[in-house]
Amino acid sequence: MTTDTDLINLYSTRILGLAADIPHRTRLNSPDGTAKRRSPLCGSTVIVDLALEDDRIIGFGLDVKACALGQACAAVVGHNIVGRSEAEVQSGRDQLFAMLKSGGPTPLVPFDGLEVLGPASEYKNRHASILLAFDATLDAFVDARTTTPT
Repeated sequence: MTTDTDLINLYSTRILGLAADIPHRTRLNSPDGTAKRRSPLCGSTVIVDLALEDDRIIGFGLDVKACALGQACAAVVGHNIVGRSEAEVQSGRDQLFAMLKSGGPTPLVPFDGLEVLGPASEYKNRHASILLAFDATLDAFVDARTTTPT
């Protein structure tokens, strides 16, 4: 059973600091790909815009309406996303998923800052919100591939 102390410890000063420092909070005017993801359990949402060159992110825009855990993940992603390929983003997402779901190791560089979310593994109802920034980014890659340029 979760106690109030457990929840206070989960929302550490470091997580709250990350939540207050999300970069790329301006949507892109002409993105190559856009996606919105919503967590059905809590209603958190993340919208991602991508600008791509040679299949790497050169521009990134975020609109985050999520709990502090989802915001903290979005901050780590945002600080490390420019220059990344879809495969690198997928790898970071897979590593975070494994850390949360099965006690896997901390995600590797450049997403190693996600180790701060390790204690959230015990809160399964928060996992979808935490993964939103990655999931929306991956969906935006798909959108970029399927959108016909005008």
